[in-house]
Amino acid sequence: MKTIPKRQWFFVHLHCFLIGSLVDSSSLSSIPESLSVTSLVGNQAVLPCSWKQRLGAQAPPASCHIQWATPDDTVFEQRGEQKWQAEEFEGRAEVSEEKLGSGDCSLIISDVQIGDTGRYESFLVVDGRRNVKTRVFIQSVKLSVFDHKSLQSRGPGEDLVLDLYTRHSVRVVFQGRNSSEWSDMWMRGDEDSPRLEKHPLNEQLTIKKLASSDEGTYKVLDANGLAVSTVQLSVNEKYTARKFYQTQENQVPTDDAAKSSCSALLILSVLVTGFQIIHLL
Repeated sequence: MKTIPKRQWFFVHLHCFLIGSLVDSSSLSSIPESLSVTSLVGNQAVLPCSWKQRLGAQAPPASCHIQWATPDDTVFEQRGEQKWQAEEFEGRAEVSEEKLGSGDCSLIISDVQIGDTGRYESFLVVDGRRNVKTRVFIQSVKLSVFDHKSLQSRGPGEDLVLDLYTRHSVRVVFQGRNSSEWSDMWMRGDEDSPRLEKHPLNEQLTIKKLASSDEGTYKVLDANGLAVSTVQLSVNEKYTARKFYQTQENQVPTDDAAKSSCSALLILSVLVTGFQIIHLL
């Protein structure tokens, strides 16, 4: 195994220290540059970052590793094959090892939640002697996560498929059109009923055989009571009639209908030809 001379190790640590001294890493609020990323609950958010912004084309020494943090806590750390994730990001935070060598240390957050909203900062952490670590700031990213909103219409007797979007959705509440009160409609873990059915694989809840009393606002909530989605539903006969009319318009003509259309075109052609002959006379 090849050993590295102490003088070279000293140079490596000095190189990282000099880079770190250019940036005040002790205060998160003192860093002016920042990027903004927006996402919807349940989607994937990529917080861009490149360590080449601080080291250029030179690869970081083995004594350095990547860290992502919020102003309150560390979110993710990766050093070689060793990874650490904060409890609330367990199984959801990742930095691509394949892209890390080319400088891309972007943080990938899967199944984002409203609670993930905030400011994130990436650092190159330099391990020094006597367990002294130096953090070199790389990038600041502001993440904003929004809930889903939609207006939907259904006819009486039809079904409404309510998207839950994420496994962190635990509750659905309902407010009738003429009511000011919210009532619990579904909780994760509830058994299916004749009117409510949770899809066994997808994050979807089906409300069956809608009636006018089902008209109102539906909210999907997470464990913290934050809205994952809001759906305003109207139930009326006009929607059914309009849907039936559109279906009829889009239908392929039958043989009888096609024959009738051809006959009408033939009669029209004869009339036009007769009119042209009369005009010439």
